[in-house]
Amino acid sequence: MKLKLSPVIVFLIFGSLMYLLAEFLPVGYFDFFGREYLIRAMLILAVVISCIALIQFYVARTSVDPKNPSKATSLVSNGIYKFSRNPMYLGLLLILLSWALWLANAFNVLLAAGFVSYMNAFQIQPEESALVGLFGKEYRNYCIKVRRWF
Repeated sequence: MKLKLSPVIVFLIFGSLMYLLAEFLPVGYFDFFGREYLIRAMLILAVVISCIALIQFYVARTSVDPKNPSKATSLVSNGIYKFSRNPMYLGLLLILLSWALWLANAFNVLLAAGFVSYMNAFQIQPEESALVGLFGKEYRNYCIKVRRWF
């Protein structure tokens, strides 16, 4: 699988676009009671989900390299992976949504949706193809049982 951009770079690009949109688009501003609490809660959830996912890969002694899913030595399908096939990407999405709330521009939700679309097309689908090649029917069954994001 040949990726042009790593998921972290894609995340940073979308985060930068969100900032530019909030800075230069004169409409879309919003605020509501408890926005800061929601931001903190989502950030904490993002960190917890991502850390659990990384720890599970470490315990399973398998690769976390998103550019080379063929390096995976085992299929992790327990713990947090019972609920999401991509909890690390879900963590990045939650951070982007927190950033959107911080910037307080409603149109940033469209950029978060763009992040999901980009990741599905250019990261997740190639990863899934590689994992089907490695784990075959076991991975296909896992995909049937567990949703891609949440």
